[in-house]
Amino acid sequence: MEKRKLSFWQIWNMSFGFLGIQFGFALQGGYMSRIFQTLGAEPHDIPGLWIAAPLTGLIVQPIIGYLSDHTWSAKLGRRKPYFLLGAILSSFALFFVPYSSTLWIAAGFLWILDASINISMEPFRALVADKLPDEQRSYGFILQTLIIGIGTWVASNLPWLVKKLGFSETSDLNVIPENVKVAFGIGALVFLISILYTVLTTKEYPPSDLEAFKNKKKNTNFFSDIKEAYQSMTGTMLKLGIIQFFSWFAFFTMWSMATPALTEHVFKAPAPLQKDFDLADVAQKIKFDELNAAFQSASDSVGSAMGLYGLSSMAFALLLTFYSAKIKINRKYVHMFSLISGGLGFISMSFIPDPSYLNLSFILIGFSWGSILSMPYAMLSSSVDENKMGLMMGLFNMFIVIPQIIAALGGVNLLSKIFGSGAIAPMLLAGTSLVIAGLSNFLITDPKVIKG
Repeated sequence: MEKRKLSFWQIWNMSFGFLGIQFGFALQGGYMSRIFQTLGAEPHDIPGLWIAAPLTGLIVQPIIGYLSDHTWSAKLGRRKPYFLLGAILSSFALFFVPYSSTLWIAAGFLWILDASINISMEPFRALVADKLPDEQRSYGFILQTLIIGIGTWVASNLPWLVKKLGFSETSDLNVIPENVKVAFGIGALVFLISILYTVLTTKEYPPSDLEAFKNKKKNTNFFSDIKEAYQSMTGTMLKLGIIQFFSWFAFFTMWSMATPALTEHVFKAPAPLQKDFDLADVAQKIKFDELNAAFQSASDSVGSAMGLYGLSSMAFALLLTFYSAKIKINRKYVHMFSLISGGLGFISMSFIPDPSYLNLSFILIGFSWGSILSMPYAMLSSSVDENKMGLMMGLFNMFIVIPQIIAALGGVNLLSKIFGSGAIAPMLLAGTSLVIAGLSNFLITDPKVIKG
């Protein structure tokens, strides 16, 4: 079927649900480590507590991609039923996660939250390839990134904004502050509303031959189709997988370790450990509360600084949107430049003389984030079977989650030692990994994949 070109607003409407998805990811990425530390976790425990997220993605995304490839509803279409289900579950998890009273409850909610976000997210990637002709796909993925950048910046600053509205950033022992609770509640509402907007404003193309589609669906077998898809992975997909591996290792390291690393190294306000204080002693209790208040304030500042990577990714995506609407871009070199810039942003964190310089570091990281969310998917969509787009996008996700699993199972703690024992070592590891990802773009040689 010949796909017609869509207008800016049609692509905007079909991508708007990503605003909610990114609210979920930004609140999860910016504040889950803070929640874990508030509940008593030590920095070296944090990557392990995050393992639920990538493990869930490894299992859920190929299944959802496969199911959405074989779904057609006259009312909702192919991908939209999964948007809606994921939005309902994600909103539930987002609302309740900051009310966790113990580490295991918080880790459990992280598992539910990440599984639910994954149910919504991967069909959105496939929808771009479903709806847009090849020459508009870079434009479509970049516009998604623009919306993601808006969501990242706003969501990352929500606890700070809520604090300015009068909600406290301090709390009792092992209790999440009110400003974080309210921010997560707002995130839950935005997630649901933005997904509903896309569901109500976007129509999907039906299968070109509905009867053939139904007959094929009857004869499909999940396990044999998964096996066939693995075996049919193109060389380009595997090369992109190497780039994704180092990219997502870097960002998982940031999400899990930026708060402990930067609150200690840059703000000189590490989380106090309960075991180091006799809280029955009034003087020590006062000292603990002072240090904890400083940590919570520093955590808000780290979260706001992290929001800048969403803002700069938005600006970067906006620039690429205007550019790619007129001419074809060189996806390979755009991605290479962006990843190396982000790597330098991470490395710079070790040398900044003042917390205000963190803004520049995260602006550079935003260039890489904007590219990670668009260029690999645009390149991939030009190299795989369109009839299996959901499944292949889901399988491509393994190159995202496997490095995160490795990082969570000890990769961050072990490899950070290469850069010393200081709190900032994980950020140096992230920067090095992102530079390697950038240089790995030299592996991509297919002209169609590079130019679209």
